[in-house]
Amino acid sequence: MKSADTLTIRPFTAEDDATLISWITSPEMLVQWAGTTFSFPLTSLQLEEYRKEPDSIIWSAEKEGRLIGHLALRKIDHTHNSARIGKVIVGVPEERGRGYAGQMVSHALSTAFEDLQLHRVSLGVFDFNAAAIHAYRKLGFHYEGTYRDFRKVGDTYWNLIEMSMLEDEWRERNA
Repeated sequence: MKSADTLTIRPFTAEDDATLISWITSPEMLVQWAGTTFSFPLTSLQLEEYRKEPDSIIWSAEKEGRLIGHLALRKIDHTHNSARIGKVIVGVPEERGRGYAGQMVSHALSTAFEDLQLHRVSLGVFDFNAAAIHAYRKLGFHYEGTYRDFRKVGDTYWNLIEMSMLEDEWRERNA
């Protein structure tokens, strides 16, 4: 793995729609990236509604002015001090495996634990996505369990792994 250059992480805007849409090339890829939030093919209208989602912060990631990634901190709940990371993608194939997803998720964790003062951040990842699972564990996420046959995609059922991090784990890793 090559070391990652620093990314610029900024709010997700309508100007990013065409690029993000170009990354989602199949119904299976859409489910892997976004679960059941959207329908295939992904459209700007769907993304416009997504940007209006309450209790969410949605970002784009750029490298040298080029859009290469996307992620969201969703379901921000100030009553229970929790949130969920989702829709993480490094959409440019030649940029994968360089640590950018880790930088993006670290940004979301910093926002959650430092800026929003949350206690818990969770995420779900399909069990066949070994690279993402490895990246999340490297960042300090803990395995919580597996939802078996969680999502039917075509004629196949996919298992979903649930992971989380607590604020004291974040602080200990970043001390």
